[in-house]
Amino acid sequence: MQKLTRKQFDVLTELAFFKKSLTQRQLEEKTGYSLGTVNKISKELADLGYIRNSEITNSGLDALETYRVKRAVFIAAGFGTRMVPITFNTPKPLVRVHGVRIIDRLIDACLDVGINEIYIVRGYLAEQFDQLLYKYPMIRFLENPAYNEANNISSALVARYMLSNAYVFEADLLLSNPEIIKKYHYASNFLGIKKDRTDDWCFTVKDGIIAEEKVGGTDCWQMAGISYWNEADGHKLSQDIADVYASPGGKERYWEQVPLVYKKEHYAVEPRECFESDIVEIDTFRELKTIDKTYDV
Repeated sequence: MQKLTRKQFDVLTELAFFKKSLTQRQLEEKTGYSLGTVNKISKELADLGYIRNSEITNSGLDALETYRVKRAVFIAAGFGTRMVPITFNTPKPLVRVHGVRIIDRLIDACLDVGINEIYIVRGYLAEQFDQLLYKYPMIRFLENPAYNEANNISSALVARYMLSNAYVFEADLLLSNPEIIKKYHYASNFLGIKKDRTDDWCFTVKDGIIAEEKVGGTDCWQMAGISYWNEADGHKLSQDIADVYASPGGKERYWEQVPLVYKKEHYAVEPRECFESDIVEIDTFRELKTIDKTYDV
């Protein structure tokens, strides 16, 4: 089966998402392509047998299978120092916000798009994650024995063979818009929020590819802690993570520095835009109290 062009992929995924016929005007609105481009791409897809009467066919769904997200890996081993005192007794991903555990919203978004192979890398208060099995019996746990002596690259090392066709999540992100979790991806990408200025971790983009990761900058993308890795890049990560971890100072690295900094010549990672209304990282207990007033006592 031939590889889809980016435009063919974008039109097909919209038809797959809505599971019904869409007019070319609707596809123009959803994809951002001109009506002429939509007409041309629709004809190409019809000639390939991937759409019929403006609906995706079984052959079209088969063509998307190469791009389907197969699994999700959650990095959840850390202590959550800045969330003290609540993290003394509860791992940060299991903290409840408005009555719902932070990680639940992320897992639910995965399940909603058919991602059922779910791994959680745990370390601090590991046994507490067992409570998730009552609601999510499909979860598989990966143990990180080095969580207390290394940065989160140690969690990626434990999960390094699960990273093909996979989402990687920081497990403490508060998700407001589950639709940013997609069933299909055309290329490896990292979620970010466009910023004129930020003091947080961010990346710059050149020619549609992430060029540099850094702390603080202007005219950049603030990193949002969710990434996707295609099959080929996932295989490369399995070796590159191990190599960086074993290098001098490797245990102090953050896992995403492997593809974005130390081995970036091996990857072409695209930015994927989201907005502050979609997702928030609760960094401190003070921020938690601002979001959920039940903690402000």
